[in-house]
Amino acid sequence: MPTVAVDELKEEDFLLDVREDDEWQAGHAAGALHIPMSEFVARYGELAEAAPQDGRVNVICRSGGRSAQVTMYLAQQGVDAANVDGGMQAWEAAGRAVVDDNGQPGAVA
Repeated sequence: MPTVAVDELKEEDFLLDVREDDEWQAGHAAGALHIPMSEFVARYGELAEAAPQDGRVNVICRSGGRSAQVTMYLAQQGVDAANVDGGMQAWEAAGRAVVDDNGQPGAVA
């Protein structure tokens, strides 16, 4: 499965966060699209509308397990997707910004 390290991601890269609502509200990467894994298949159209047509979808969760499952699903659909290695825990550890729903500093739950 394609994976990408947090330090390989650029600010403009598309990020899909598949964590649940409470995790998202506590803290997430600014600009990420949020579709919880539990709702992903039903809300797949939202990704199709938001994702770049010629770019990769970088999928992230807390530590990498759920995002790996969604990455595999996307690959089966013919989408260029990569799992973010280490998830939001690695994102936060790398010093990348984490914000809450109000744009204030957040934390990975």
